[in-house]
Amino acid sequence: MDPMTGRGVTRRELLTAIGSAAAATGLSACGAGNAPTPDAATASTGTAPATSPPAASPAPDEAALRKKIARMLIVGFRGDQVGPNDWIMRAISEQGLGGVILFDRDQESGGSRNINSPQQVTALIETLREAAPETLIVSVDQEGGRIARLGPSNGFPATRSQAEIGALDSPAVTRGWARDMAQTLAQIGVNLNFAPVVDLAVNPANPAIARLDRAFSADPDVVVSCATQTIDAYRAAGVRTSIKHFPGLGSASGNTDFEAVDVTGTWTRTEIEPFQKLIRAGTADTVMVTHFLNKRLDPDRPVSLSHAVVTDLLRGELGWDGIVVTDDMQAVAITSRYGRDEATQYALQAGVDQLVICNQAVYDEAVVEQTVDKVLSMVKTGLITAAQIDRSVARINALWPPR
Repeated sequence: MDPMTGRGVTRRELLTAIGSAAAATGLSACGAGNAPTPDAATASTGTAPATSPPAASPAPDEAALRKKIARMLIVGFRGDQVGPNDWIMRAISEQGLGGVILFDRDQESGGSRNINSPQQVTALIETLREAAPETLIVSVDQEGGRIARLGPSNGFPATRSQAEIGALDSPAVTRGWARDMAQTLAQIGVNLNFAPVVDLAVNPANPAIARLDRAFSADPDVVVSCATQTIDAYRAAGVRTSIKHFPGLGSASGNTDFEAVDVTGTWTRTEIEPFQKLIRAGTADTVMVTHFLNKRLDPDRPVSLSHAVVTDLLRGELGWDGIVVTDDMQAVAITSRYGRDEATQYALQAGVDQLVICNQAVYDEAVVEQTVDKVLSMVKTGLITAAQIDRSVARINALWPPR
């Protein structure tokens, strides 16, 4: 959907945008490898006129590529208000950070993080957005029920859970419930909600899904019906959504946020059905991939880092042409096995477009710059191509057009 016109972005328009961006780029992996290094730039500008760029400035193509890479990141930060010299503001204004994710609570301190009241968070979002050279993605997890960053504790209405809504199985009730949440998000300036959950509630003991009332139902048809009404309501309010957690987290017996989770013995292909039907109907805006291990899909890597899952299954078999976004890259299911650089490399090689870094488990004010450095190095060494970066940015810009 074009947020300016309210019109849906068609598959043809998205593919055209991606193709145009890829064709327009003047930078290839080989070209990036030939770009001057900082040392080379210093040597070559030793006798340059005073009007030349400073020696430490990256070459023009490299500077543009860095901002494209930053556009692919959604990052968390601390503070319910920010000033121009705060690191998150500089990441947005100078580095081109694509998005932020807001939380009500800070994991380390247990205190409030970004959201205290409707007036406060509206002002915070306005300040962040004013610093952005491009359309800033402002995201939250507002599923309803217990997974709601906006609630009575910070001045927002209480919301029912997806499980409560699914049990009613009423399109009118579902749409009204989603419309109220969507309008709340739109009013404060949020333009991406990491919801709805379209996992199937097939394991009642699942600590991450069923026990938190996050799934609409164990019945794929009920899930698809509720998710369709939900997404339509958000689109009407100009808020994008993300169906999660591909390829289906409902059978898990653990929570990937806090432990490595293996669903090899419990997962079935029925869990893909909601994703498949929503994608084929043109209903999905973005798809979030989870971090569990399923050795029947990939014997070695979690699905979020798996080319077999992201590219072959999701893009190939299911035909998804849009944005693929990770769950939090600081989840223990990832960090217990991989360093940040390694996980970033594998996620992008798998075919992911956006990396979510909640900055909760480990708070790092240098995370944007360091991640961009890593991905730039990957392009220079041929681990990924500049054309892949262009395709991802084109997908992002199709949903959140540049200013």
